[in-house]
Amino acid sequence: MSPVPSSQGNASSSVKIARRGLMLVLSSPSGAGKSTIARNLLDLDRSLEISVSVTTRAKRPSEIADKHYHFITVAQFEKMRDAGDLLEWAEVHGNFYGTPREPVEAAMGEGRDMLFDIDWQGALQLQEKMKADVVSIFVLPPTMTELQSRLHRRAEDSEEVIRTRLLNSRSEIEHWREYDYVIVNDDLDEAFGHVSCIVNAERIRRDRRHGLFDFVDRLLTEEPKL
Repeated sequence: MSPVPSSQGNASSSVKIARRGLMLVLSSPSGAGKSTIARNLLDLDRSLEISVSVTTRAKRPSEIADKHYHFITVAQFEKMRDAGDLLEWAEVHGNFYGTPREPVEAAMGEGRDMLFDIDWQGALQLQEKMKADVVSIFVLPPTMTELQSRLHRRAEDSEEVIRTRLLNSRSEIEHWREYDYVIVNDDLDEAFGHVSCIVNAERIRRDRRHGLFDFVDRLLTEEPKL
């Protein structure tokens, strides 16, 4: 995969324009590939950091606590939710997931970009609360047969869980219209390329770059040396 270009334009440029961070939301039915795309983005883009969710589900063998998720009890989750410490939360496949508020608000103000690997329920809550900061992408599988195959190849869930995920995937896919962008993950490299292009375009949106006011003022007051 090609490296993700610098968020400030040409890497050799010394011009740095201050901007507010963005909230990149990736959603998909389980097995469609959003988590793989998210990992590749984090590996290649140093300007992007993951928003680590809290969850009440059990840790999978391939996961690392406090890196992939903060694994907590239902009682702990309810305490955070009731105290307003979660920016969004949802119940998925019988488990609770949520986004801690404090680290996200800090990152936005400091111009850092946050990546959210969440479902449509969480995405909708973020869009309702922080619409201007959110860039949402929904990842679709090429076919339902391929989705089923990917869940089996992952070999991390029981047959019962896989059946539940496949059953729920149809209702999840119905929410594709609520996203800014929709990508079909038939080829991982191609899907990743599309996501990278979206991220870099959204980073240079005029309304995110509050530093443009000062930059343009300096341009207009500058006297060229003839």
